[in-house]
Amino acid sequence: MRIMIADDHALYVEGLINLLSADFEIVSTVSSGEAAIEHARRVRPDVILMDINMPGMDGIAAAKAIAAEHPEIKIIMLTSFGETDKLFKAIRAGSVGYLLKDLEDTDIVAGLYELEKGRNPFSPGLENQILQEFRTQQADETAISQESLLNERQLEVLELVAQGLDYSEVGRRLFISERTVKYHMGKIKEVLQLANQAQVVAWAWQHGLGKSSPKA
Repeated sequence: MRIMIADDHALYVEGLINLLSADFEIVSTVSSGEAAIEHARRVRPDVILMDINMPGMDGIAAAKAIAAEHPEIKIIMLTSFGETDKLFKAIRAGSVGYLLKDLEDTDIVAGLYELEKGRNPFSPGLENQILQEFRTQQADETAISQESLLNERQLEVLELVAQGLDYSEVGRRLFISERTVKYHMGKIKEVLQLANQAQVVAWAWQHGLGKSSPKA
């Protein structure tokens, strides 16, 4: 996994490099949102660890620009407890996960391996805040429930993905191929008009599918 780090705290970046270099390839480090966009174009990382607050363009604005131009790049926001009010905006911008900066080293590495398995890495407790934010958006929903637009198989897939199962596990449960699971998830995103799996999972939790926290 090729990783880019976008954070303006030099000591924290140095610590991340020392932590992750043994398991992952660090392809770039930047200290501003503008630089993150430029380097994303140039080095095309698999994952960007993006600080929310940086000088100039912040991490949310940078994530939105990168996700629009390079939807294949996975963006994980690095946040602190004092910034969790911005998580919903970051999901809307295209982020796929959130890690608190004060996590144990092993938890950060584990979160990246979760991403490799197709799961969205969330620090404990943050998914509940995201769910609450989605609930506050109910007034903006259309009169016709989007859930009614999903067929039975898509709902089955969504239920299991929302429980934290990766695509191969979902396929085994439903006796379908991993490729078919990916196809159904693509159709679900299209029908619900959502950009990534993090948004789909949060939508599922809001509508009573899966559960309110990812699989342990």
